[in-house]
Amino acid sequence: MRRLPLAFGLAFLAFSASHALAQTSYPLTIDNCGVAVTFPSAPQRVVTIKSTATELLLALGLADRIVGIGFQDGPVPQPWADAAAGLPVLSDKLPSQEVVLEVEPDFIYGGWESNFAADGAGERANLAELGVASYVSPAACRSIKPAKLSFDGLFADIAEMGEILDVTPAAEALIAEHRAELAAIVPDSRGLTALWYSSGTKTPYVGAGSNAPAMMMAALGLKNIMGDVDDGWVSASWEAIVDANPDVIVLVDAAWNSAAQKKTLLAENPITSQLDAVQQARYLVVPFPASEAGMRNVGATADMAAQLAALTFDE
Repeated sequence: MRRLPLAFGLAFLAFSASHALAQTSYPLTIDNCGVAVTFPSAPQRVVTIKSTATELLLALGLADRIVGIGFQDGPVPQPWADAAAGLPVLSDKLPSQEVVLEVEPDFIYGGWESNFAADGAGERANLAELGVASYVSPAACRSIKPAKLSFDGLFADIAEMGEILDVTPAAEALIAEHRAELAAIVPDSRGLTALWYSSGTKTPYVGAGSNAPAMMMAALGLKNIMGDVDDGWVSASWEAIVDANPDVIVLVDAAWNSAAQKKTLLAENPITSQLDAVQQARYLVVPFPASEAGMRNVGATADMAAQLAALTFDE
C-alpha cells in the first residue's frame, strides 16, 4: 500500500479535525429580528426572497439547496450567474405563501422583514407552526432596530448563515476573501462630501447614517451629508441637498429608476442643476442589489473606489 508523506498526513488530520469542530450542533436556536428560530437540522430546501438572500447562498456554494427564488432585484452577477441559471423562479415579485409552500421548503430566507406578511410569503409565526423556519437579513430588521451596519457586522451575518446551514468552513473562506478585498481599498483622502441618491423624484430617498450606504461611503473616505440621521435611508428635500452641495453623488442604478434617469432628472431640475457635482458630472454608480447589506457590498465599494479615483475636481 502506498504511504502518504507524514507532513501531508498531519495536514489532512488537522483539516479533518478543524472541519469536525466547525460542524454545527443541532438543534440550533438563534435570535433573528427578535424572533427565536430553531433549526432541528441543517435546512435542505430553501426559498430565497430578494437578491441579497439568493446571492449569499450561491456564494456559499449551496445552489443545490435552493428550491425557489422570488422578488429578485436584478440579474445575478458572476461568479454566481452560472449556478443561478436553473433556479426555479416562484415569482418576479413577492411570492404568496401558497406558492412558497408548494415547493415544500424547510427554510425561507428573506431580504426584507416585510417579505413575511400574510399577503406575502406568510407570517413567521404561522410558518413556524407549519415546520418552516424563517430568517430576515439582520440589517433589514424593522420590528427591532438593527445596530449600525459595519463590515464586521456583515461578516458576522455571513458566519451566522454558515452556522445555520452547516457550512461554516465555506463561510469562513468567503469572509476571508472579502476581508482581503476590503483591506486593499484605499480611502480617498480629499475630504469629499457625498450624497447617496437611492430613488425618488419630487422627494429624494437617500442613504442615511446607519446601513449599507453609510458603511460603504465611510470605506471610500466620503463624508455622507445625511450621515447624522440615525436611519438606513431617509426622505430628504432637494433644498437641503443643494444647501449641502455634495462634492460627489452616488447614483443607485435600478431597473425601475436607472442611474441614467437620475442624471437626467438632476440636470433638468432647476434646483439641482446648480449643484457642482451635477454640472461637473461627478457621479459614482452602484447597482441596486449592491446597495443593501449582502455579498456585493465589498466588490461594489472597490468598484466605486476606482470610479472615485478617476474623478477630477476644479482647483
